[in-house]
Amino acid sequence: MTSARKTMTVICPVHNEALNLPVFHQRLCDTLAPFGADLDCELLFVNNDSSDDTLAVLHDLRAKDPRIEIITHARNFGYQASVLCGLVHATGDATVIIDADCEDPPEMLATFIERWRQGYDIVYGIRADRPEAAAIKAMRKLFYRLTHHIADWEFIIDMAEFSLFTRRVREQVLRVSSTFPFIRSELAYVGFKRIGIPYARQPRLYGATHYNLLRMTQFAVAGILSASTFPLRMIVYLGALLVPANLLAVFLLADAHLLRLLVLDAAVGLTAAAALSTYVSRIYKDSVGRPTFIVDRQRTTLAAERLFEPKRSRVTS
Repeated sequence: MTSARKTMTVICPVHNEALNLPVFHQRLCDTLAPFGADLDCELLFVNNDSSDDTLAVLHDLRAKDPRIEIITHARNFGYQASVLCGLVHATGDATVIIDADCEDPPEMLATFIERWRQGYDIVYGIRADRPEAAAIKAMRKLFYRLTHHIADWEFIIDMAEFSLFTRRVREQVLRVSSTFPFIRSELAYVGFKRIGIPYARQPRLYGATHYNLLRMTQFAVAGILSASTFPLRMIVYLGALLVPANLLAVFLLADAHLLRLLVLDAAVGLTAAAALSTYVSRIYKDSVGRPTFIVDRQRTTLAAERLFEPKRSRVTS
C-alpha cells in the first residue's frame, strides 16, 4: 500500500441492539483512533427495522460522531441482507463487517488494518472458540467441515462475515446475483491474498441472541445451496449404483431381499425429490427477482445521491 490517505467503511448490521450500541461504539472509536492520521472512517450502521430504541440510540450517537451514517430497512430482511446493503453503499478503499453485540471484539480491527497495510486483500477472523453449548459448537464444526468438503469451490472453515477486505474484493462480491447472498462463501470464491486471524468469540454484552437453533438450521441449508451442488450430483451417483442393482435384483434376489431393495429405492427417491425441490425453490426465488432488501428513506441518514438500486434491491420513495 502507498502512504496516501485511505478511506474505510465499517459496516455494522444491527437489529434490536440499543443496549449494546453505546459500548460498541466507544470500543470501536478507541480502536480506530490511533489510525486517524492517515485513515478516514465511515461507520455505516444498517438498521434491520429494529423494534426497540436502536434507531434513537444511533441518532444520539450520530449527533456526537459525524462519521456515523444510518440505513434503515423497510422491514426485517435478515442478517445477510443487511450485510449486502452495507456492501452496496460502502465507498471506502477497504470495507469492514462487524456485529454490534461485541461478540466479535472491535479491538481486533487494529490487527485487520495492519494486515491490510501489509498488502492483504482479505483479513478475516477465524472463530477458534465461542461461549455456547458443546452440542451447538459440534453442529457448527460439522456444518463448516461438511460444506468445506462438498463445496464447488474453496470454502474457508470457521470463517464468518467478521472481516476487512479491499475495494476490488467488494466489487467482485457484489457481482453475484442471488436471493441469499452468502457473503463468507463469496469472499472465499474471489481469491486474492488473504489471511485469517484466530480468536475466541466473546459473550454478548446485553440481551439475548437473535439466532436460535431453527435459524441456524435454515442458514446452514441456505449456505450449502449457495456453496455446493453436491446434493444434486449425489442423486446421479446413487442412481448409477441403484439402476444396475435393481436390474440384477429382479433375477437374483429372493422376495424378502427384493422388498428391502425397494424400500431403499423409495428412500433414495424421496431424498432426490427433496434435493431437487429445494434447489428449484431457490431458482424460483432468484427468477422472480424480488429485492433482497428495501431501504426506508424516511429513516435513513445517507445522502439521497448515495442511495441507488442494485440488481436485487430497491429504495422506497
